Amino acid sequence: MALTGRAGLVAAVGIVAVLLAPQPAAALAGVCLLLAAGIVVDLVFAGAVRPLRLHRSGDTLIRLGQQATVELLVENPGGRRVRGVLRDAWPPSAGVDPRVAALDVPAGERRKIVLTLTPTRRGDRSSVGVTVRSVGPLGLAARQGAHQAPWTVRVLPPFLSRKHLPAKLARLRELDGQHPALVRGQGTEFDSLREYVVGDDVRSIDWRASARRNDVVVRTWRPERDRRVLIVLDTGRTSAGRVGAAPIPLAGAAPGGGGLLVRPDLRPAPGWPRLDWSMDAALLLAALAARAGDQVDFLAYDRGVRAWVGGASRTELLSSLVNVMAPIEAELVEADSQGMVAAILSRAKRRCLVVLLTDLNPAAMDEGLMPVLPQLSSRHLVLVAGVSDPSVAAMAGMRGSVEEVYDAAAAEQAQLGRRRITARLRRHGVEVVDAPPDDIAPALADAYLALKAQGRL
Repeated sequence: MALTGRAGLVAAVGIVAVLLAPQPAAALAGVCLLLAAGIVVDLVFAGAVRPLRLHRSGDTLIRLGQQATVELLVENPGGRRVRGVLRDAWPPSAGVDPRVAALDVPAGERRKIVLTLTPTRRGDRSSVGVTVRSVGPLGLAARQGAHQAPWTVRVLPPFLSRKHLPAKLARLRELDGQHPALVRGQGTEFDSLREYVVGDDVRSIDWRASARRNDVVVRTWRPERDRRVLIVLDTGRTSAGRVGAAPIPLAGAAPGGGGLLVRPDLRPAPGWPRLDWSMDAALLLAALAARAGDQVDFLAYDRGVRAWVGGASRTELLSSLVNVMAPIEAELVEADSQGMVAAILSRAKRRCLVVLLTDLNPAAMDEGLMPVLPQLSSRHLVLVAGVSDPSVAAMAGMRGSVEEVYDAAAAEQAQLGRRRITARLRRHGVEVVDAPPDDIAPALADAYLALKAQGRL
């Protein structure tokens, strides 16, 4: 049972009547009896809420920044009309509109309520429950009951770095020798033979083939294909820090198997965690490597395996990645670097490119990755990518007051620590990419293309 605002208004009018009545005691008793009678009448004639049947339909998969539509069908099998309000409870980050909807369902009929969800975070957003309040004919009291109508909408990463993919693919075609400029790729995988022209590197001459053809021919090369790229995402505590300003697309294409369209009109939002920026970079690298003909696998790890995608085909890779990435959240624990390396080595038996997306935090790296790094770099080519905080760089340039000078000194010390850990990693033969949030994805893609061009994969 629930009392409405009208019941409070009637009680307030009754109080005024009691104060003005010549016999306050009798007036008070009369007002109370009248109000109680009205409440009883409402509870008796209000439509029953417990027999209601609720059914859902609508979107189950969207990208961050898009809107989802969920329909709630309310069926009234009872003999009385149900008139009142309905509240569909979702987490605040689901962005449900409307939160409370008017409800009017005649006996034996059904009504549909359309909800719009605009999530502000990726992951699974589920309905908590539905509360229905059926108001009586006098509007003083209502019957109230809760129902379970489970529904989950999975919010996928938006893949904002997709805008860089055409340029990176053009660079990849140039390396493959398929660009209209006819620039030959520099790799270690044999491509074809052609006649020698002035300006060709004499080291590319194939003397045996030249002897057979009675003409000078040279070998051409292309970047290696069918190599393996293992993307490892550190989901430990250092990935939880928020950096940069996260642009979220206002709308986009409907999420499908391979469609990852994002509209260019973006609005600023609070900074994403490093984990989300790393995911965005991982998606761009995976799309590029798959188009290059490489096999891409994905591992998320902190103190255990959080997600694994292995052996996905080129057409299914991005769909699989965004689905497993969506529910992953940063764990506020120190990542187990030794366990992570063991998990990598158990899944990568042959030499491959291991791309580790983590934070280049000197303290965490000294205690975690550095002691076990030689074990990994001796068997695989390792590339470590970290998202730097642009606010630290901005702080380092401020000198307006004494407080800002101290802040600048702390920022300079933090940046010096990252440069030192980067130099140590490179001494171990590890490639390093350290870039701010907006640049981490294209910088990682450029590093991959540079390794392709050098024939190091």
